[in-house]
Amino acid sequence: MIVPNRAMTSVQTIAVGFDGSDAARAALRWALAMAGPLSARVVVIHATGLLEHVEADPPAARFEETVSLLAGEAGLEADRVGWQVVEGDPCSVLLRAIGPPISADLLVVGSRGHAAHGALTLGSTTHELAQHTSIPLVIVPGKAVRSARPTDTG
Repeated sequence: MIVPNRAMTSVQTIAVGFDGSDAARAALRWALAMAGPLSARVVVIHATGLLEHVEADPPAARFEETVSLLAGEAGLEADRVGWQVVEGDPCSVLLRAIGPPISADLLVVGSRGHAAHGALTLGSTTHELAQHTSIPLVIVPGKAVRSARPTDTG
């Protein structure tokens, strides 16, 4: 687990990739819990693809409610949590969040490990983010769904 320290106190904006999966919920819980002690804002980002646009009930509409519920559980004020739906592949969308208008200082994603190559421990998006990000990246294990909270000990 990451414990807030002096280097982390400069984090003002945390961008979280969110696709509605258990791993994404774990990542969002972690980011929301971290945002409190850092007084940071959280921007939840959902990348959409072509197929999502043709669905009768797009997932993004359902995800926004989940984000609101989790933010409430974490005790974060509504004005500190933003929500964006951006067209594009997840890696490119999250890497663009580093720059304006979001200007993220920290990226947080869940790790499902559903890579095409069984030997990889990270999913392809997570692996690509780790290779190309210019800011810290936190990868929250998918199995950390209920224990996705940083601690103050240490």
